Amino acid sequence: MAHGGRQLDQDRVNAFLGRVVTDSAAAFAGLSVSLGTRLGLYAAMAGSGPITAAQLAAKAGIVEHYASEWLDAQVAGEYVWYDAAAGTYELPDEHAAVLADPVAPTNVTGGFTMLQSLYRTEDALVEAFRTGDGHGWQQHSADLFSGVAEFFRPGYDAFLVQEWLPALAGVTDKLAAGALVADIGCGYGHSTLLMAEAFPQSRFRGFDFHEPSIEAARRMAAERGLADRVTFEVATAQDFPGHGYDLVTYFDCLHDLGDPGAALRRTEQALAEDGTVLIVEPNTSGNPAENINPVGRSFAAVSVVLCLPAALAQKGPHALGNHAGEEVMRTIAAEAGLRTWRTAVETVTNRIYDVKR
Repeated sequence: MAHGGRQLDQDRVNAFLGRVVTDSAAAFAGLSVSLGTRLGLYAAMAGSGPITAAQLAAKAGIVEHYASEWLDAQVAGEYVWYDAAAGTYELPDEHAAVLADPVAPTNVTGGFTMLQSLYRTEDALVEAFRTGDGHGWQQHSADLFSGVAEFFRPGYDAFLVQEWLPALAGVTDKLAAGALVADIGCGYGHSTLLMAEAFPQSRFRGFDFHEPSIEAARRMAAERGLADRVTFEVATAQDFPGHGYDLVTYFDCLHDLGDPGAALRRTEQALAEDGTVLIVEPNTSGNPAENINPVGRSFAAVSVVLCLPAALAQKGPHALGNHAGEEVMRTIAAEAGLRTWRTAVETVTNRIYDVKR
């Protein structure tokens, strides 16, 4: 085969074709994973052992024909095991830990819940690519907001109180004694509420510019009996109220801001004299070659369709995307007066920075 006058290596063509076909299959299958999550199909199969399509349909309240077709798709992707002789399907316990348990640190189904909303933005993004305009966070549909919250929650549940906060110099002692905390870009407030549950002597204020997310956070605070020490308010990262914060947190959101410098300048002003800033960012690199792995690929792909457009929509001086790299973030922080920067923890998916004046 020739291309542009050059003879192609057919083995390399076929190898790459195989990879793209695999990616295409995964992209199509993602919708079935989202359906399985939303309809509770994985949850219905978890711990049930071998099950028929009719039994799954009865447990989950869906039509058997659809249950059978969905199960066949799960078998094709090796998410579910199939016993041809018995005509039964089984979700292994190890797979259930990834697909069926919403509080397991290994759960990743929130990422699939985001797909519907992200794919719906394609027409707007085609135009944005041509004009340079953005696509604001608030312009997405509600399933994106809940999907993002569910995507990040398992990691926060597993690591925030147990590992990340203790890795910050002196912070847990302050929280135990009674500190004032601002959680910027809090979204549904999962991070805020986790900290509030762990440190009842402290007071927490969650801020986000997206009113529907703040309303959801308030509902969860009331449901969990935390409204006495947690408040949620609509505010931007550049103008959130209050002073004397012992801890200000940014969970996977600083790179989404059109003006992260202004946010950090406001943070520097709002900090107590010896206050700390906790910045959690994706574990990605500013060097594209270092992101050639599943985690790097996932974050880079999301950056194209969500993070970068959201920052551009704010028309600030920066639109970083989620893989600008640590050095860029450190420089912006230093310019804002936050010149002490330390990597406190590094996980497969996140870097946690301990930042001070």
